[in-house]
Amino acid sequence: MLGIANFLYTIPSIALFGFLVAISGIGNKSALIALTVYGVLPIIRNTYVGISEVDSQIIESAVAMGSTNSQLLFKIQFPLALPVIIAGFRTMVVMTIALGGIASFIGAGGLGVAIWRGITTNFPEMTAAGSILVAALAVVSDFSLGILEKKIRKRVFGTVKIGGV
Repeated sequence: MLGIANFLYTIPSIALFGFLVAISGIGNKSALIALTVYGVLPIIRNTYVGISEVDSQIIESAVAMGSTNSQLLFKIQFPLALPVIIAGFRTMVVMTIALGGIASFIGAGGLGVAIWRGITTNFPEMTAAGSILVAALAVVSDFSLGILEKKIRKRVFGTVKIGGV
């Protein structure tokens, strides 16, 4: 699954939009498929990394105490991986907002329409307004999810430090 996700992640977004337009047509349907594909990739990657990076001594202790595979996953590995999974979710949200702006190029609408119309009509004020709105939405979302990530990290690990810093 991770190999498929990594392969799909290498495809440029505009190329995927073009490929999907040929299959599902111009509009929201193609945009939703592309945004979903690109949105799932960081979550898959971070979930895999988070679960695989759980300390082996913790896993060994849980197995020695009689944990089943499902208990090990849902009561040990998943809760300890949750901060990394939330970081992937945070990345996905910001990336999806940015790609949503590009999705207007295939007729999907949204804030990207202001950017597209500003470019096509040589109206830089409209382009700037659309760009600022997309950027502001991404920054506010990232900031809000950063607060959530810190709360979850503190709850799981007792600290908000990341990477020993």
